[in-house]
Amino acid sequence: MAPTFLEATAVKVTTLKEQNQPHTISLHLEFLRRTQEGPATLVVRDVKLGRQTSTIHVALSQDDREEVVGYLTHSNIPTETGPSLNTLWSLHPSPLPPPTNFAALLAEGENGGWVEQKDKPFAKFRKVSNRVRNFLPRDGTVAPGLVDQWACFESGETFTNEGIGFLADYFPSVVDVLWRRENGGERPPAFWYPTVTLNLDVKKALPPEGVKWLFVRARSKRIQNGRMDLEAVIFDETGEVVALSHHVVLIVSAERNMAARRTGQTKI
Repeated sequence: MAPTFLEATAVKVTTLKEQNQPHTISLHLEFLRRTQEGPATLVVRDVKLGRQTSTIHVALSQDDREEVVGYLTHSNIPTETGPSLNTLWSLHPSPLPPPTNFAALLAEGENGGWVEQKDKPFAKFRKVSNRVRNFLPRDGTVAPGLVDQWACFESGETFTNEGIGFLADYFPSVVDVLWRRENGGERPPAFWYPTVTLNLDVKKALPPEGVKWLFVRARSKRIQNGRMDLEAVIFDETGEVVALSHHVVLIVSAERNMAARRTGQTKI
């Protein structure tokens, strides 16, 4: 869903020549109702136009139901000015070293300590998983409650600035990893993970041609009564932070997602 909003505002800002702010630097989405496959209408309007940043509101509707709303802030990342300070922050625990040969990883499905995830849980239900190749630590996660991955598109296309939103909302399930850990390797039931809110903070603009590979660490700090937090940190091959994403997510039976709507205003 996030890429749809990013692409919508990317088109919108081309009409705002005076601002010259092509890059989304922050995104906030509220998921009001369940979406479905099929056509959707997006209403895009500028809320605030400024010299340094501009804010755009986007509302997505299907069958006259407003389902997702968002605010996106745009700027021009290469022309931003102001202090830059080294916080000395890094991932903890440290991830495995990156693959030594990404071409071999792609061709052979493994390289160094990384191996392709072939057994994707409920891939038929989560169709989007068929679009991406995920490579996970061969010996499992480096700590409970988190998942590290290197990812690329199955089609060979690259991740663009709009594609950051896709990867911010797609990664191997932390719930799956924890469930197997606590249940002797048993696969969890088919869950649906409806997002309540999603926030994205973009730190670095990708090159116009995009990049082939991105690294993501997804982590949950507390999973309680069917609700969890999720943090996703996205890096490029050089080890620079590209974006940070934070989610509030529910955990419910997958049957809820496949059930027929009861009314035109059905909520999650």
